[in-house]
Parts: sequence; structure tokens; C-alpha cells
Amino acid sequence: MPSREDRTIGHRRERMLASPRFDGRVFRNTYDVSSGLKPGVERPTMRDFLCPSEGRIPSSPLPLVDPRPVWRARPESGLRATWLGHSTLLIEMDGVRILTDPVWGNRASPLSFAGPKRFHPPPASLASLPELDAVILSHDHYDHFDRPTILALAKHRPETSYITSLGVGERLERWGIPPQRITELDWWEQTDVKSVTITAAPAQHFSGRGLRDRNTTLWSSFHLRGPRHSVFFGADSGLTQEFTEIGQRLGPFDLVALEIGAYHPSWGDIHMGPANALNAHHLLGSGPLLPIHWGTFNLAIHPWSEPAETLVALGAPANVPLLMPKLGAPIEPTQAIGVDAWWRAVSSAVPAPLANASAPESLMPMERAAD
Repeated sequence: MPSREDRTIGHRRERMLASPRFDGRVFRNTYDVSSGLKPGVERPTMRDFLCPSEGRIPSSPLPLVDPRPVWRARPESGLRATWLGHSTLLIEMDGVRILTDPVWGNRASPLSFAGPKRFHPPPASLASLPELDAVILSHDHYDHFDRPTILALAKHRPETSYITSLGVGERLERWGIPPQRITELDWWEQTDVKSVTITAAPAQHFSGRGLRDRNTTLWSSFHLRGPRHSVFFGADSGLTQEFTEIGQRLGPFDLVALEIGAYHPSWGDIHMGPANALNAHHLLGSGPLLPIHWGTFNLAIHPWSEPAETLVALGAPANVPLLMPKLGAPIEPTQAIGVDAWWRAVSSAVPAPLANASAPESLMPMERAAD
């Protein structure tokens, strides 16, 4: 008789083979886009990454807000989000608490001594987080799927559930997460966490933690729908017309979190940057925009604060409601007013907005080894 582990692996394989996104060997985006460098576009060199230009690292410590006093009370409006760095959000919605892509590690890398290092400590420790109902893991890149963080969560919060993209559960099980705590979703599949329905939605990206596992697991965005509120977590994605379908099927939204940082013209298919984040927001059709995927790691060759400056410069004329809190500052979208350009006190100079582009995870140190 097959063991429980064999049955789990067999069931996972069956689900992958049934996915419209799986070709029998790897997962593919809906549209035929490059997961690496775009042809005909100037490419950055390894020197660009190994010899950082001025402005890629903050000139002084970033301002952090201690969120714990606010977390002690439930949000007045029923919806509150705390940006804890990069793509990590604590979303408190309709009585449910969900953590997205938690990364508390010092580096977004398989190595403890090399790879992109944090600009700032986490605004709150893992131990100080309120009780969690679920953790969303959008895909398996190191800056979203951090082994030390997940192991710490599993040790100190053994009842936590993990919701992730198709195929990622195998790695979680290898790390000791009980299979009954793992829910894998293909695009448009749903699961319930108390009163909140979580739906995996399309994203235009790629996956892999080493040289031999590229696209062997799926990548997703996620939507959270409660009795009163609706949140879209974009995770990692290039600009795609699929955002129109997401808006039509899952909107309207009370909050939209989209990536703006770590980009370059030669990676425009798999990351957005600030200009295309505004385009994606337009396709989604609703909700204030909370930018993520910036301000924590040096993953590209632009100045660290340039994504924020470009977003403000382009978003204001377009009348896009922006939410850009300090790291660790809990915000309720219905109560947030205006943009506090806190990063300008850190940068030695305000960089001029650059042309839209996207970032090179395929060349980052984090993509060169597996754990």
C-alpha cells in the first residue's frame, strides 16, 4: 500500500498535469513572454550588479514604525494593512489576519554571507506578530519564500495554514510543514479561511530557486474576499491583459498591492516597475494602490527610492489614490489621506523618474543556488 507521502506526491502530480498552465514539464505564462532578457533591449552587465552606482543603497537608516500598539485593537473600518518590507503585508480584514510572502531573513539569497542584504530590520519581530489565520506564499523566489522565516513560523506557530501556488507544497513538506496545513491552488481556484475566500489569480512571472528547477512550480497573484472587504495582492508580475479579467471577475477592490521596485527595460515582461503598475491598476479598475516590492533589498540597478518617486510623479496626474506608508505603519484605506514622501528624508538627492522597466531575477545571486 502506498505511504501517505507517496499518495500526497501522486495527488500533487495529478493536479499539476491537469493544470492548463503545465505543459507536462514546466509551467508557462498565458502569453508567450520571456522569463529572462528581452531581445533588442540594452542589457545590464554583471559589473552593474557587482559595482553598485550611487543611490542604490539608502544613505541613512530608514524610518520604521512599531506597529504593535495599533495591532492590539481591531481596525475600525474592518480593513487594515501593514507593510513590513518588500512584499510582506499583514492584512487584517473582516476579523481575519493573513500574512503575505513573509521574509524576515537578512538576505534574499540561499547564502547567509552573500546576496541582496536588507536595508532595514523588520519593523516587528516574528514573535510579536498577532495571531495569524493563514500565510500566503505567492511563489518560490528567495525574496518571497524565505526558508528561515517559514521554519521559524512553523516552530512557534504550528497551527498556521499555508496557502500557495500549485507545486510549491512539496518544498514546504520537505521543510517539515504538515501536508494538512498546506493548500495549493491553481489559478482561479479558491479556499476559505474563516469568513474570507482566497482566490489564486494569474500573474506573468516565473519560478525557481536554482539552475535546474526553473518553472517547475506555479506563480500567482491572490485575491481576498470577505463579507465586507476585497483586497488584491499582486505579488510578482509583469504587465498583462489578464489584469482586466482579474478586475472583472474579482473586483471591485478596497485595496490593491502591486510591485513597483526592482526593474529594468530588459526585464519588462516579468516585472512591472511604477509606470506599468499604474497601467495594471487601470486595468484592475478600482481600489487605492499600495506599492510593494521596493525599499528593502537592492535587486536592480536603479536608485533605491526611484520607484517611489516615479510612482508619485506619474500617479498624481492620473488621479490614482496612492497609499505609501512608512515601513511598519498600519493603515486603513478609508482613513489614509495623501502621500507622505518619507523616503526623501533618507535619500541624499531625489532621483529623476526613469523610463518604466522591470527587474532581473534570472541574474540575481538568489537564482544561482537551491536550498
